Amino acid sequence: MDKLWSFSSRTNNAVDNVRQQWEEERDEQLDDDLIPLSQVLEDVDCFLNNNNAATTTHNSSREEQVPNCVVVLHKLLESMMDKYNRSAGCNGSRRSKFGKNPKNDKSFLYMVDRIFKLSTTTTTTLNLDKTTSILERVMFILENDLCALLEDHISKNWRPTPPPPPRKSSSFGSLQFQLQDHERESPKPGNPDDEDDEDDGLLPTFSPEDLSVLNKIVTVMINVGYHTECCMAFTNYRRIAFKTVLQKLGYTCIRMDEVYKMQWEFLEGEIATWNRVFRHCTSVLFNAERKLYNSVFSNQPHISRAIFSVIAQAVIVNFLNFAQAVVLTKPSPEKLFKFLDMYETLRDEVESVIILIHDDGSEQCAKDLGSELAAAKHGIIEAIVAMFYDLENSIKGDNERIPIPYGAVHPLTRYVMNYLKYACEYKATLEQVFSSQYCMNHYLYIDNNNNKGTSTTTTKIQEKNTSSEDQELDETPKKSPFVVQLMTIMDLLDVNTERKSKLYKDPALRCIFLMNNGRYIVQKIKGCDDLHESMGDNWCRRMQSSLRLHHKSYQRETWSKVVQCLNPDGLQQQGNKVSKQILRERFKCFNSMFEEIHKTQSSWIVSDEQLQSELRVSICSLVIPAYRSFMGRFKHHLESGKHADKYIKYHPDDLETLIDDFFVGNAMSMPRRRT
Repeated sequence: MDKLWSFSSRTNNAVDNVRQQWEEERDEQLDDDLIPLSQVLEDVDCFLNNNNAATTTHNSSREEQVPNCVVVLHKLLESMMDKYNRSAGCNGSRRSKFGKNPKNDKSFLYMVDRIFKLSTTTTTTLNLDKTTSILERVMFILENDLCALLEDHISKNWRPTPPPPPRKSSSFGSLQFQLQDHERESPKPGNPDDEDDEDDGLLPTFSPEDLSVLNKIVTVMINVGYHTECCMAFTNYRRIAFKTVLQKLGYTCIRMDEVYKMQWEFLEGEIATWNRVFRHCTSVLFNAERKLYNSVFSNQPHISRAIFSVIAQAVIVNFLNFAQAVVLTKPSPEKLFKFLDMYETLRDEVESVIILIHDDGSEQCAKDLGSELAAAKHGIIEAIVAMFYDLENSIKGDNERIPIPYGAVHPLTRYVMNYLKYACEYKATLEQVFSSQYCMNHYLYIDNNNNKGTSTTTTKIQEKNTSSEDQELDETPKKSPFVVQLMTIMDLLDVNTERKSKLYKDPALRCIFLMNNGRYIVQKIKGCDDLHESMGDNWCRRMQSSLRLHHKSYQRETWSKVVQCLNPDGLQQQGNKVSKQILRERFKCFNSMFEEIHKTQSSWIVSDEQLQSELRVSICSLVIPAYRSFMGRFKHHLESGKHADKYIKYHPDDLETLIDDFFVGNAMSMPRRRT
């Protein structure tokens, strides 16, 4: 039975092949029997010319007899349409019929041109109906061919290659996380110059043959009055194609409610993809798309420009909708850098596309897109400024009651300084953002004053800048709104650090804490040119002066009583004789105090090596000379007696060695001394 079925299938296939061959031979015979096409076209042209002349001269409305050449033209065109339909209908799928035989296609186009002219000039009702019917069939075939070529390109001809990586990897942890962790190095921005501007990425890879076919199809459809159908079909498929390539690049359209509910760690990744794909789209894909339209609509440049404007606007509005949805999420300081990336993308990429659309003559489209862009940028600016206010509030609201062990740099200080250092890598952008916000709020302030009302945000900015102008009235040039914001944060951090220092009961440890945090701040500022430039040399000098005062306070609180033990006053009794009892008490007191300080301050932390060295040098310069002088002057009074080493326990070099143990964060169980 299976063999019989197999034989039957082979027989049917053979019959189909014979039938197809017979039909092709029949069509060729039909072509041979008919008048040559060139003669038919010539006769039709003569008929059209005569008909136009008669209509112009006599203005006659009578119906004339249809000449034989028109009938033959109808048959020839119908025969060719049947060929196209058979060649495309073998497997039942939509396939392009046009472009397989350039010679036949050329003849086909010549015939379509004459049919169109007949439909607009002939006065014979029967001929007009026939011509119109054929023309509609032709347009149906051409529209299907247009869609087939575009659809085939979407499914097969997009070759993905990764676009350039994002310029910055700008993730930054939350304040709460940073307060529980140690210093985190700021990610380094990428170099835009490393991007390959010549990288085609994902481009519309139509072959020259397909482009030629597309050009011929759209030219015919537009010339015969089917420009609406042609443009709609082309635009719809190019929209689908663009959506497909964006998906292949990793970008998918996310609804606003989904964005709002998304956790930040996931949304952060979506923003990075948005920036990467958006930049690639505007710098590479749009250019390629525009070249494609110019090739396809080479005879209709105004249509090419109009379709590009529609596609570009739809794509950009989709990206802007995502940006506006992100802006509606709750602002927090760690989101700043992703928002800055978004702002830079909108600033750098979209405006050039708007200018391009405007230059193409689509003024209304450019105007609408400009309004959308302005709204998105304004929302991002508001969010960025709000994030700095949140950072201020975080510093103000940090009321921790437990001091950091051993006087180390506070995590809040580390977080804020790393945050500001990294923010200054975007300094030019932040200057732009805060200047724009200041200008907007300045006008809002004036308008609200006229209407007896002032917004909270406006009041904050106005107060900051007014205060800054009052304080820096004589300085030139005036500080920018962003610099004012930086100084506000630094002032708040200074107040917070001073408040936290009071949590330490030991005044000396309080000074160490202040020096640690102050030195950390100064080093961070000096290590960042933009931050240093913003804060200024005067501010840094004031900080250095404050550090010196803390240093002196530390010496006074820690070593004044120790050095006082080495004061020779009161040692000599009547007759200038040294009291050995008092001398023993002085050495004993010095040893006890030094050992206690050594035990305590060896566990204290000074992370900055330069500050650590400065403190040790200052201690040595204060203690060692005084001890050496005191010991050299009075030790012989005790050496002659018993147990002299019980009181003269240390050589000056021993003290210097022990001082090197200070501020390393390791408590020493027993002080070391020379043997």
